[in-house]
Amino acid sequence: MQLHVFGGCLDAKAPLRALESSRVEAVLYQDANDPRGIAVLAMSEDPTFFVSSLRELLNAEPFAALAPKPELTMFGRTYASGFEADLDEWLLRRPRRTALNPAWPWAIWYPLRRTGGFSRLTPQEQGAIIREHSVLGRAYGDADLAHDVRLACHGLDLHDNDFVIGLVGRELHPLSHLVQAMRKTMQTSQYLQTLGPFFVGHALWQSPHR
Repeated sequence: MQLHVFGGCLDAKAPLRALESSRVEAVLYQDANDPRGIAVLAMSEDPTFFVSSLRELLNAEPFAALAPKPELTMFGRTYASGFEADLDEWLLRRPRRTALNPAWPWAIWYPLRRTGGFSRLTPQEQGAIIREHSVLGRAYGDADLAHDVRLACHGLDLHDNDFVIGLVGRELHPLSHLVQAMRKTMQTSQYLQTLGPFFVGHALWQSPHR
């Protein structure tokens, strides 16, 4: 998945029509922090898509007339921990279903980088830290307050981040509240080197889930 953010968009109808006609799997967001801002979240199983079809789409009108915000570009791949019962569901179907769900239009996307100290912990210590984080996120998901897309971006990110996180839901407040609640976990409070920048958007259009 890759997020591209643009400024200078006075009318989002033209980008919407371009995405509809392109038949790419994508979401068009309106930027909550920029009244002229939009973003495109695109997804594909083939990485060549991002340097071919998507590149052509974003270099053509109406996107060519917009002002890219490369500092907010995020690029990552789905990943598994080894305990998932159904890898196709976890790696391919669930992330698409989450990002393209019309019932969850609000989104917060951000990258993060762990400290080197986390890598030096034993697997048991790492597992305990990750479980604390996961239990909190699962509670929000079970209550239909926030749902996540987790992407690894090792070697893919300009700023050497480790992960890209997407939080989506019906309302914006629970997403912000989850970010706030996560600040108290051991991972965030002790083992994160960088967090953000954050993109906050509301889906104007989502391609049908295939």
